[in-house]
Amino acid sequence: MKILIVDDSSTMRRIIGNVVMQLGFSKEDFDEAEDGVKAWKLLSESHFDIILTDWNMPNMNGLELVKKVRSEGNHQKTPIIMITTEGGKSEVITALKAGVNNYIVKPFSADILKEKLDGVLKN
Repeated sequence: MKILIVDDSSTMRRIIGNVVMQLGFSKEDFDEAEDGVKAWKLLSESHFDIILTDWNMPNMNGLELVKKVRSEGNHQKTPIIMITTEGGKSEVITALKAGVNNYIVKPFSADILKEKLDGVLKN
């Protein structure tokens, strides 16, 4: 299984990567991008089974990335989990309407990420 982690914070990418490894994946199972532009480049070059993206990033934010993934390219059906500090009801609704499969508000625990990953991978 191949996972794409998208976050402008290298610390957050490392934390998410560590949690993914705690869940039984290896370092080879995921790639990282610091914004939506780099993520889109990786998505156009390679196959991913799931995308974990932040909302607030420079160049192309997470919401713009979700809309782009859902409207073009080979990953229109790829599950997307948004991991963000944006925890308001309107933000959650906006992200879901854009096409995310699930939503996690930072800070989060490994258990929360596992539960959300299990949820989208079962569907």
